Amino acid sequence: MYAYLAAVALVLFVLGVAKEPRRVSNAVWLGTAALFALLELVVRAHEAPWLKTVLGVAFVVVAMILPVALIANGVVMWRREGHRLRNLLSLLAGVGLAATAVLSLATGPSTNPWLNAPVGSVVFVVAYAAFLFGCFLLYSLVYGRLRRRRGFAAIIVLGAGLANGQVPPLLAARLDRAIRIFRKECHGPLIVVSGGRGPDETRTEADAMREYLVDRGIPADKILTEDQATTTEENLRLATALLPANRRPLVAVTSNYHVFRTAVTARRLGLRLDVAGAPTARYFLPSAFLREFAALVAHYRLTNIAAAGLLALIPWAMLLD
Repeated sequence: MYAYLAAVALVLFVLGVAKEPRRVSNAVWLGTAALFALLELVVRAHEAPWLKTVLGVAFVVVAMILPVALIANGVVMWRREGHRLRNLLSLLAGVGLAATAVLSLATGPSTNPWLNAPVGSVVFVVAYAAFLFGCFLLYSLVYGRLRRRRGFAAIIVLGAGLANGQVPPLLAARLDRAIRIFRKECHGPLIVVSGGRGPDETRTEADAMREYLVDRGIPADKILTEDQATTTEENLRLATALLPANRRPLVAVTSNYHVFRTAVTARRLGLRLDVAGAPTARYFLPSAFLREFAALVAHYRLTNIAAAGLLALIPWAMLLD
């Protein structure tokens, strides 16, 4: 039965991607297909000992090793990227998963329903958040590998924070990706560098980005600067406003972890553009993906609060039986 449900979810995913790949619902359908496929494997594991072993090892990895790995990554982020709350996301996620596992094991199937209910609520909400993150991560990886068209008339490079007024590695990777796209296009598209000035910066991101491109051989007359944006939405909206209407199609360049949310934002703004991702240091990815996920959840906060609230009520409703 689960195999059929997985197939239905997969068909809906494929149809959704074919119609509009930038929909968040595509991620949910892909995650749902993966979940039903996993449930089908669990059912079949009773007939295949080797499969039971594989699933058991996978469970141990997720339940025990993943929280430890996230906590370790959080420590690395804290040391390398500075003492900011956003650099603690992987550590907090690891602590949260570990605490949920310990709470579930410590309470066990208690005979006290007033203990089971709150613990059940916590487990349901954490499971919901984990499922959504799995959907987001899985489709982000898929979306980043979807084939993109060629013949771009303009390239928009999204800014990132500077380091002592200079382009840091993360932003350099975005600019290098834009340079590669520029050189593949025989007609020489425009490049729009977009980024304002942060509270602790002495120059705008756009100015530093322009300097970086010119130093690497990009003609100055092919570069436009947008120096007011401070968010992804502003990057896209203000950068496209600088371009004439005949400068289409467009591609936005950002970091690989930021590709899907940028595409979702572009769709919300009614912009038809592709998004290309630049490589990011591996140690940076866990916190980065968690930050992107949190931003998407916050945007759809009413839906997620309602869903999490209903799930949290299920264990309490069972007390009425």
